[in-house]
Amino acid sequence: MKIKLWINEKLYEDDVKVDMPLLEYLRSKGCYSVKRGCETSNCGLCTVWLEKKPILSCTYPLIRCNNKHITTLEGLQDKAKEFGEFLADEGADQCGFCNTGFIMNVLAMVEELENPQEEEIRAYLQGNLCRCTGYMGQIRAIKKFLEYKKGSLKI
Repeated sequence: MKIKLWINEKLYEDDVKVDMPLLEYLRSKGCYSVKRGCETSNCGLCTVWLEKKPILSCTYPLIRCNNKHITTLEGLQDKAKEFGEFLADEGADQCGFCNTGFIMNVLAMVEELENPQEEEIRAYLQGNLCRCTGYMGQIRAIKKFLEYKKGSLKI
């Protein structure tokens, strides 16, 4: 089947298998930030943006992306680096395996929610699994990042 889509603002047109998951296609195009984890939409490692909304690419059919825009962490390097420094400062990036999906969701949350409180933050990120932390460092990093974005925290 023919498909046309944009990945990080670059146009791709290909013949693809009807049953190909988006994750597989993205990795074939060099988007290695999109990780394989559970492959059942339970861990959040494969999070990307479809039309600026987070989705789990491991079970998302590629053909549903026809004529759409996909954003991966490779397309958000400056924003990711900015938030990643907050994660590191809070010791919340331990092994780093979950970071890419986690960062994609945090950046989407920042765009979508205005002044989220801790309960909203936790609800937004509930699909991101981390085996190394108890999430407290990540929550602290998010809160400080949000303060910084509002201009009330200076670095």
